[in-house]
Amino acid sequence: MSQAPKEDGLTLDGLTKVLGGRVIIDNLNLVVKKGEMVSLLGPSGCGKTTTLRMIAGFLIPDKGDIYLDGKDVTTLGPEKRPSAMVFQNYALWPHMTVFNNVAYPLKVRKLAKPEIERRVHEALSLVNLMHHKDSRPGQISGGEQQRVALARALVQEPDILLLDEPLSNLDAKLRVKVREDIRDLQRRLGITTVIVTHDQDEALSISDRIAVMNSGRIEQFSTPQELYDRPETEYVANFIGSLNHIQGGYSQGQIVPGSEVVGIRPEDVIFSTTQELGSYPTTVELVVPRGHFCEVYLKRADVELRAFISSNVPAAGSIGFARISKALIYKDGKLVRVA
Repeated sequence: MSQAPKEDGLTLDGLTKVLGGRVIIDNLNLVVKKGEMVSLLGPSGCGKTTTLRMIAGFLIPDKGDIYLDGKDVTTLGPEKRPSAMVFQNYALWPHMTVFNNVAYPLKVRKLAKPEIERRVHEALSLVNLMHHKDSRPGQISGGEQQRVALARALVQEPDILLLDEPLSNLDAKLRVKVREDIRDLQRRLGITTVIVTHDQDEALSISDRIAVMNSGRIEQFSTPQELYDRPETEYVANFIGSLNHIQGGYSQGQIVPGSEVVGIRPEDVIFSTTQELGSYPTTVELVVPRGHFCEVYLKRADVELRAFISSNVPAAGSIGFARISKALIYKDGKLVRVA
């Protein structure tokens, strides 16, 4: 058993979990720094929620160890861990006021009434909900219910905050607002936070680092920018952002015959009406407006590419020239070079 460094907020060492005869988590390792916000990102069934439930203590790993602030908590129940979890459905008591929902975990601990009142007021003030302290969950919006659940977690003064798809029940516009609120609050408090999400935009916008999960393992654990610019596997490249995916080779800005896979971000496809060094003739097949940019489908005799163009957008059917400013080259699913 290895001892976790004390400066780390969370260490997962070789976690394995089998459920229903199937390996859900397979020898997973992860180190989250104290005060860091990390996303577990991946599609449904990749094991991210199972990992979070093991961190919280709702599931015990079959193998491996869990350290919080350097202390081994692997076999401790959730009530004995310095963590608090916000569930996907918020799990609020509908018959209780907002105040009593937030106060509930403190009442279970039998804290003194003045202490409960002080801490609940502080938590509700943090999430800007003091004006709703006497309301019931059914009387407030979905975004406000989410903030009540967050306040109930924060009132416990945890060392680590765990969020399980906390924004999935909100509409698109509200989701952006609430995720900004969560990020702002996390930075102000400096609390170590792990959030589970399947939404890449959500993960990229709020995380210090992202662990991209696949079949119970972590494919890559990096900053959002590094994940996007230098995805280490084809899986990560396809999961994060948009990608032109071409079988062949790459030489001097051109797609050539080969046995590799060439990945090209649409913004790295440069279209021009005049020929430049490294560009080749191309036809505009289709133009799809995407708000502040257009998705433009280009075709050469042997290659089809999508480009993201925000100004001087060509019309469908027009002829021009395309060049590639950056390409990701993969062999056997692994990144071998960036050209």
